[in-house]
Amino acid sequence: MHKFFLPLGFAVLVCQLSLAQDAAPASAPITGQQPVINYKLPPLGSDELAAPLTLRQALLQAFKSNPELAAAALEVKAVEASILQAGARPNPQVSALLEDTRKATRTTTVQLNQTLELGGKRDARIKAAEKGRDAAQADYLTKRADVQGAVVSAYFSALEAQENLQLLQNSLQLAQRASEMTAKRVAAGKVAPIEATKARVAEAGVRVELQQASSSLNIARRTLAATWGDIVPAFSTVDGHINELPALPDLAVALERLQNSPAFVKTRVEVERRQALVQLERSRRIPDVTVSFGGKRVEENRQNQMIFGLSMPIPVFDRNQGNLQEALQRADKARDELRGAQLKLDGELRDAYERLKLGRQQVAAFQGEILPAAQNTYETATKGFELGKFSFLEVLDAQRVLFQAKSQALRALAETHRAATEIERVAGAFPSTDSL
Repeated sequence: MHKFFLPLGFAVLVCQLSLAQDAAPASAPITGQQPVINYKLPPLGSDELAAPLTLRQALLQAFKSNPELAAAALEVKAVEASILQAGARPNPQVSALLEDTRKATRTTTVQLNQTLELGGKRDARIKAAEKGRDAAQADYLTKRADVQGAVVSAYFSALEAQENLQLLQNSLQLAQRASEMTAKRVAAGKVAPIEATKARVAEAGVRVELQQASSSLNIARRTLAATWGDIVPAFSTVDGHINELPALPDLAVALERLQNSPAFVKTRVEVERRQALVQLERSRRIPDVTVSFGGKRVEENRQNQMIFGLSMPIPVFDRNQGNLQEALQRADKARDELRGAQLKLDGELRDAYERLKLGRQQVAAFQGEILPAAQNTYETATKGFELGKFSFLEVLDAQRVLFQAKSQALRALAETHRAATEIERVAGAFPSTDSL
């Protein structure tokens, strides 16, 4: 009986040799690819999130704990596993056939069937899987840039709310001082009691605005903490200098960086992935060959016979034409999306550049001319009111103008930082956390 299985053993050996011929070059792309993203960041100590919170600490915490960024990192690892699966070959099949149940006339056939992929299907699968991995990595980098932009934007919003609260606290002190002066002048009989009422109303209005500013600061702090998944902020204040204007970059240089920005690279890699899928569907139009080896035992004349066979489908009805057409259409769609992304990013960059340019001009005007003039007007009106030369209404007008000028200057400063953050996000020019 052992002679019967000699042909089967020979068949298995032939199949193994045929599979080993292209094993080394085809599997090289799998083992040669290494992850290009470092997902691990140094942990932050409990005291690092204590007040005041720096921008570097906020970014590190967001990179470490942001749930969307963590999900994108896991997606990259999941897609990397698909490359391994893409390199797997079809499994061999063993079949046995028994003809006639009588022992004297029984015929037993055992054979091994192995499908041989033709047309470069395996290489096309591996390439498509690698492009899928590249697309997942590009999506991770895009998500990382979005998270970084959200953190920086939320950070400066918290800083703006913090400065606005301080501004209103100073304004409340001015209103209290005006109320005290007015009360003294009313007691001295120099002004009518209605002036004291006006002063108290103005002070009450500032207190209401101060409550609103305090609420806005709490919202801004929660928004910043939410970027790393915290519901309740673990910090009390943010440490920064909003008066430091961001530099105005060279527009031509920023536009050149768009070609390497995460958002643009993501759409470009998607085009390459779709093209790889087109090649995969084209390779599937070529039918595979199934090679059969085995042995046959005829009990009637006690003979062992070797079996060899080839089979392949005839591509008459199904030529994979539908899947290929779909892949071609999706590749065209990806190219159109690439052109649309380029136009969109170009417009966003130019708009942010104009906002930054305008914001710097406004801040320069406020700091160089408007604020000094408003401060001088308020001081003159206050001194003149003490000397009886101006009415309290004029003091209130001067105080309101000074507060509005400071508020507008603060908003202009915050807008410059937001515009600079948008430029960095779109152009992919964020500094590393080590340089912050």
